[in-house]
Amino acid sequence: MAAAEDTMHTLGTGGGRTLIAIVYHSAYGHTRRQAEAVRSGVQDIDGAEALLVPVEHVEQNWDRLMDAEALIFGTPTYMGAASAAFKAFQEATSRAVMAKGYRWKDKLAAGFTNSGAHAGDKLSTLVQLALFAAQHGMHWVNLDLPPGNNSASGSEADPNRLGFWLGAGAQSNTDEGVDTAPPESDLATARHLGQRVAKTALQFVRGRDAASAAVRAAS
Repeated sequence: MAAAEDTMHTLGTGGGRTLIAIVYHSAYGHTRRQAEAVRSGVQDIDGAEALLVPVEHVEQNWDRLMDAEALIFGTPTYMGAASAAFKAFQEATSRAVMAKGYRWKDKLAAGFTNSGAHAGDKLSTLVQLALFAAQHGMHWVNLDLPPGNNSASGSEADPNRLGFWLGAGAQSNTDEGVDTAPPESDLATARHLGQRVAKTALQFVRGRDAASAAVRAAS
């Protein structure tokens, strides 16, 4: 089963690599393509490795998520909010993470979402993801990609064609399958998010290591 294969594809933290986990839900496969593009972006960065975890397999991966320096959350937007399956994962973290001492505190976080409409109230979902990260004491990483398709010379092929700042948005026509939706421009936006989070995570790790070394040298 594809989801199980993703869960088993654990690219560990050995060899000094920094682990970035991508936790997502996809009902029809479109958000899964977005998640895979985020993973591809992470893997573009030297020193970073990716762990792709569907929410259906989170129970087997709590310890692996704890190993990650950053968690990137992804969900379709249904009725202006995260899917019920993703929401169930969020609520499960209260027991598995918060109640055990806020185990995700000071990790990095980011998010992405997909819907059928161009706007589709996706911003509402991204805000929910950012608040979820804040409740865990995490540091949110935004998209940092100027909006595309906002001038006479722009086009639907532009990265960030939907114009989101808080995270990566994608749009999949409701009558299109995963072979063609979301379009390449939205997948490029997702790859950019993966790259940005990976670079930021490496900066955090190196800064923390340097600070620890300075403390040791001074003692």
